Amino acid sequence: MAGYFISAWKQPAATTGAPVYQGSGKEKNVALTFNVVWGEEYVPQLLETLKKNNVPATFFIGGQWAEDFPALTRQIAQDGHEVGNHGYSHPHPDGISRSANLDEIKKTETAIDNSCGIKTKLFAPPYGERGDAVLKTAEDAGYQTILWSVDTIDWQRPEPSVIVKRVVEKVHNGAIVLMHPTAPTVHALPEIIGELKKEGYEMVKVSILLEGLKTE
Repeated sequence: MAGYFISAWKQPAATTGAPVYQGSGKEKNVALTFNVVWGEEYVPQLLETLKKNNVPATFFIGGQWAEDFPALTRQIAQDGHEVGNHGYSHPHPDGISRSANLDEIKKTETAIDNSCGIKTKLFAPPYGERGDAVLKTAEDAGYQTILWSVDTIDWQRPEPSVIVKRVVEKVHNGAIVLMHPTAPTVHALPEIIGELKKEGYEMVKVSILLEGLKTE
């Protein structure tokens, strides 16, 4: 399953090699992200909710998934969302060689390009693993590695109210929120968006957060 909770983290400098966990915090904005290597049955509902609320998101897509579901991959892009690279077959990046990591990234790059014509430049490593080998490989391939500062842990499929609470209680300026396409996430997303808007947050793509880091 994708993602595990990072209980302590330090915001890195906005360089290509260091992973980014959040934006600068200067603006009251937040990026909603979805790691997608399964759960295709829930993606249309997530897209519908995002469109209804005029909210952009960033989808990190697995290469094998993009090959299996090219129409959904295209729909994500056509709806105006940002598309990132989540590796091809969802291995543990810290457990494979640099050449294998590069193959995972490049195969996914090709699969996404073939599906929707987008050249990915953001990389979310499976399981949030961030050893030197995967970070250096991503950097050499021209990618910025993206992690998160708010983990919904929705892959465990808790009640929707639990997912909402995790976001609302931990959100902060520049937060990157990690989610996945699950049934409880589908039910939680409308309330998450509503609560964030109520608190005055603007929901933006990850690339917008990165632009803020470049100006620091």
